[in-house]
Amino acid sequence: MIGALAALLLASGQPAAVPEPEPIVVGETYTLEALGADRAVNVMLPSDYADQPDKSWPIVVQLDGGVDQDLLLGNGLEKWNRLWGRSQPAILVGIQTVDRQRELLPPTSLAGEREEYPAAGESEAFRTWLADAVLPLLRERYRDNGTMILLGESVAGHFVVETWLESPELFTGYAAISPSLQWDGQSLALTASAPVASRPPLYLSLADEGGETEQGMFALLGKLGQGQAYCFSDRRADLHHSNSLHALMPEALQYLLPTDADWLDEYGLGLRCDRGGPGPSAQ
Repeated sequence: MIGALAALLLASGQPAAVPEPEPIVVGETYTLEALGADRAVNVMLPSDYADQPDKSWPIVVQLDGGVDQDLLLGNGLEKWNRLWGRSQPAILVGIQTVDRQRELLPPTSLAGEREEYPAAGESEAFRTWLADAVLPLLRERYRDNGTMILLGESVAGHFVVETWLESPELFTGYAAISPSLQWDGQSLALTASAPVASRPPLYLSLADEGGETEQGMFALLGKLGQGQAYCFSDRRADLHHSNSLHALMPEALQYLLPTDADWLDEYGLGLRCDRGGPGPSAQ
């Protein structure tokens, strides 16, 4: 019928009407200043957020979350998890980074790293900005249920582990995907007190990084105490550093925001913890 109408219009010399496009709105953004630079704090709300004014939600804070960084990938993975019932629906907040090494890494004592990344070393200041400016904004503006997850990969993963060790009270769960634990001669892992226990649940993963990155991970794992809830996904045989975020963000959310879905194993979506114990309970 539509094809016949179009043919009739063309035969009469009148072009078929083309509707005006409408924007696809996927979120909202704030511009905040930190460490002397403006950066975006991008908020992706669940599609039914406005329709359920009495409902509250977990918040997932994703580092490197600019529009041109990992925001849209993370949003897609979170919504894909939701589609399968793999993790609880959440508000996703992407934190744009401008100079990742400067903002996400602590100082280093190694001359080679200082030469390659001369601005690195202000992770403590960036963490203070998150605590004092970003988290209060999110709690004031959005209906959170008290669950606040920090997630990052690579250099951002180092920041996640550092925050978990230094300021564990800031978030209720942490996910460090392929964290760059080789930084400063593995000092973050090597200087951690043992055993490390009684902190929020922690998801850790390792791809094929090898070398000091791998050594740092196992040094950290060796210090985790019996009372610590964590999940270590050992993916050295099947993942690269380049695709670990794509593959493992869904699993990290599954561990930290579990559901009671009983079909996940059947579809190849079972949680893989090669080391570690139980994490949060399904809500």
